[in-house]
Amino acid sequence: MINITTERLVLRDFLEKDAPGLFEYYSYHRVDCLYEGSIAGIDQALEDIRVHNKRSEGTDLAICIKEDDTIIGNIFSKKEVQDTYGVGWRFNKKFEDKGYATEAAKAYMEFLFRYKNARRIYAYVEESNIRSKKLCERLCIRQECCFSEFI
Repeated sequence: MINITTERLVLRDFLEKDAPGLFEYYSYHRVDCLYEGSIAGIDQALEDIRVHNKRSEGTDLAICIKEDDTIIGNIFSKKEVQDTYGVGWRFNKKFEDKGYATEAAKAYMEFLFRYKNARRIYAYVEESNIRSKKLCERLCIRQECCFSEFI
């Protein structure tokens, strides 16, 4: 079980009690996303949590407010080659503009470098996803290319 703490957040495995919060932010699509993510109801959110916890091995974590354990998003990674990880995130729009995304992503990237022996971390970001592009800039993820069409 993984438990990464920051000043204001806890990144942890999903719990069944997270289902309503997960459904809340997955049911509102603001940008196109390469990460699958439609949930039709609370029952599907519960099933999604069960599946994530069985397969994720700590690579898909709930982001929660430390004070009351409210889920506000999730952060995930996929190991591409021996030491390279692709990362992504989703956040509840109710918790924007508070610095939570930067705080969570920095802690998660440190986790990948320190405990998963990552050498390289990258993120695919849709051109229209301005918030994620700015987050990548804050994280010092440099833009290497821009695809006119994703394969």
